[in-house]
Amino acid sequence: MTDPARRKGLALALLASTQFVLILDAAIVGVALPSIGPDLGFAREDLSWVPNAYTLMFGGFLLLGGRIADLTGRRRMFIAGLVLFTAASLAGALAQSPLWLVIARAGQGLGAALVSPAALSLVMTLFTDGSERNRALGVWGAVAGSGGAAGVILGGFLTEWLSWQAVLYVNVPIGIAAALLATRLLPEGREAAGTRSFDVAGAVSVTAGLALLVYAFVDANDAGWGSVQTLGLVAVALALLVVFVIIELRARRPLVPLGIFRNRPLRGSNIVSILVTMGLFPMFFFLTFYTQNVLGYSPIESGLAQLPIALSIIVSAGVASQLVTRVGYKPTMIVGLVVAAIGLFWFAQISPGGSFLADVLGPSIVTGFGAGFGFVASTIAATTGVSGEQAGLASGLVNTSQQIGGALGLGVLVALQTARTDAVGGAPPVALTEGYQVGFAGAGVLILVGALLSVFLLSSRESREHAEAARRGELEPVAA
Repeated sequence: MTDPARRKGLALALLASTQFVLILDAAIVGVALPSIGPDLGFAREDLSWVPNAYTLMFGGFLLLGGRIADLTGRRRMFIAGLVLFTAASLAGALAQSPLWLVIARAGQGLGAALVSPAALSLVMTLFTDGSERNRALGVWGAVAGSGGAAGVILGGFLTEWLSWQAVLYVNVPIGIAAALLATRLLPEGREAAGTRSFDVAGAVSVTAGLALLVYAFVDANDAGWGSVQTLGLVAVALALLVVFVIIELRARRPLVPLGIFRNRPLRGSNIVSILVTMGLFPMFFFLTFYTQNVLGYSPIESGLAQLPIALSIIVSAGVASQLVTRVGYKPTMIVGLVVAAIGLFWFAQISPGGSFLADVLGPSIVTGFGAGFGFVASTIAATTGVSGEQAGLASGLVNTSQQIGGALGLGVLVALQTARTDAVGGAPPVALTEGYQVGFAGAGVLILVGALLSVFLLSSRESREHAEAARRGELEPVAA
């Protein structure tokens, strides 16, 4: 292996590992919540803010983070975000009150929103050969898909063996090492030279709109989906996003040049990504609670029960990146989503007196395999035909779609699950299991809708052309 190739491989390992930690951190505190609550004196209704503060800031600031990376330098933004993420992790581990911890988690989310789009856009600029980029994005898709399961596993071990603080302390050495390595391994990556002027009005309106939208979704189960709060927040968020579009149409140097949405693969895959994450993110939630509340698993056992999903995603992501080069991203995505939906409908057959072998292992492998295909194909499609100077923006868009989808899916499907459990009543294992069955089935329906939309929103011709260009070692022409 030549030295430049080895250097690119190390850079990819650094970028993917950092993204893995960011995705993992959205899930890792979930297992620790029962310990965090009494230790810091959280009111029961306020405990959800520990994961939600991270999700809110991560989802709300991704677009802004991606565009800043394009304008000021991707390596610079990657390192700055890592510093903030690491400092906030340390502050959270040292928290002495509920408010302290929630603010620290918000700081982590903001840091993650700066790091994630910068990292993905650096992958795009480092790997310019078509098939090589598909392999690199295959690694990225494996990381994105398996991070949630890994968070549950690692969170279980750290909480049970050490303490809840360990789930935050673990980020500190990782963040410091990643920031130091970034200065040696990563290019600066600023391609939008001469465009440092900043669209402040656009930045404020889109960030406020996205943050309010995420907050409305993550708090909807507590406030009520039909409540004045939820409907009011969604209305204000949508109004802010409309204002944002108006600002961008008139701005001389817009934060988000709306012409990027003329790129059909980017537009279609972002819409599909919302539905994919609406179905797949809640899967980890339902599986965690089913194994603990019905099968009686400990946090560590519950985490290990999700290992087959993570491994299946990692293996299938490698296969998917090669398949995209052979047949294109569209058929790869459709097949993957159909397989993932089959796995989720299989999960919907779980029983109150079930077991790991009978109820969890088979559907985990099937769902994970399909999810790996879906994550890789959607990420490749979402970054297809994007100019170098808009790589951070495209990266921010696909990450934003995933965060919005995850927050909305968790809110909607948990509401359905809770309603079914309450309606059944009776013995807790039976009522809980029927609720989880409805949640898994709802996730399967969302994934099938995503597969159907892929048929109509993605072009078969453009998918084939991308594959042909990748096999020649080229990237397809940038979309007009």
